[in-house]
Amino acid sequence: MKIVDDSEKMKQPYDDDENYVSKSALKRESTAAQELGKQLLGLSKGQLERIPLDETMLDALALAKRIKVNTDSYRRQVQYIGRLMRDVDLDAVKQALDKVTNRSNQVAAQDQITEKLRDKLLAEGDEAIQQLLDEQPHLDRQKLRQLVRQAKKELEKTPESKSARELFQYLRQEIE
Repeated sequence: MKIVDDSEKMKQPYDDDENYVSKSALKRESTAAQELGKQLLGLSKGQLERIPLDETMLDALALAKRIKVNTDSYRRQVQYIGRLMRDVDLDAVKQALDKVTNRSNQVAAQDQITEKLRDKLLAEGDEAIQQLLDEQPHLDRQKLRQLVRQAKKELEKTPESKSARELFQYLRQEIE
């Protein structure tokens, strides 16, 4: 007579299979893929082009963007995107998504710095221009002074200035 202990009774046929993935783990992976798909829905068309996705996925994302958000058809489309995401290399998509979103944040931060510099130039005039030229000697003094002078004149008349925008664009292009 063979005596069987409790661990032998509780043993499941898949306990010895190291490739076994539980149903809960599959659901977690599916939900994670669907959440990644939702993040992709928030990107613009240009940003999506920088992420390694196939045509089917891009078409599904484009369709989901055209559907009203709080509807069953939108929910089903997001689930479909999640299903398509299971066939995609999620690590590569996550890395590309991080690059795209961080690049956007860096560009926004650089634009804010450039706007502050432009405002300083408009407020302080020649003194601020000289400080900027000491830091960035490759800039054109004459062009800077001309743009600042024109922007000040235009801002006295109207709240928006074409020259102020030109000054911003010049600073954005020339400053590293």
